[in-house]
Amino acid sequence: MAYQTPFLEAIKVRRTILSLAKESPISDDRIVMCVNHAIKHAPSPFSVQSCRAIVLFGAQHEKLWDIGMEESRKTLPPPVFAQYEGKIQGFRDAYGTVLFFEDSDAVKALPPPLQDLMAKYPDWYEHSSGMNQFIAWTALANEGLGCNLQHLHPTISKGVAETWDVPESWTLRAQLVFGKPTGPPRGGVDKQFAALEPRVKVYGKKA
Repeated sequence: MAYQTPFLEAIKVRRTILSLAKESPISDDRIVMCVNHAIKHAPSPFSVQSCRAIVLFGAQHEKLWDIGMEESRKTLPPPVFAQYEGKIQGFRDAYGTVLFFEDSDAVKALPPPLQDLMAKYPDWYEHSSGMNQFIAWTALANEGLGCNLQHLHPTISKGVAETWDVPESWTLRAQLVFGKPTGPPRGGVDKQFAALEPRVKVYGKKA
């Protein structure tokens, strides 16, 4: 279980898994708890807490990827859509999806000087949003679920907003698909990692 897994080991378990079944080793309540934990505890600039989530199960999850399939068919060139059709069907065949959003109205609760700073540095939203997604993904992976993170917005944004009555201030940022893993993670079980030496530089370290 996630609460029994050391943090660094948990990070290793989190991998992209595209082959997922419409099953879950844990309850829906447990899945929602993992998402709630991420939304509650992930850091955000000036503690603005602007990340929002919608968790979809069952027919609601399938409806999302029906929207994804239809919108992709309408917007992608036929040769490109032919390459993605099977992947979108694979997302639909999974157990559920977490939709992640950023709520621009959250910034309005900040003092005006901080609102100005947030307007100047919109990438701060992306940093916070990514941490929310990472925490939820890692937690679900450590509960035995396979996950993959998708970015079909803005293609599906309008359909999502209309179907689930999403507030106008919420902007869709990512879709975390989850289900029982039925295949290996991307890159294989024995994934080869690039050497750390050119990627990490250290100065002033004590011997």
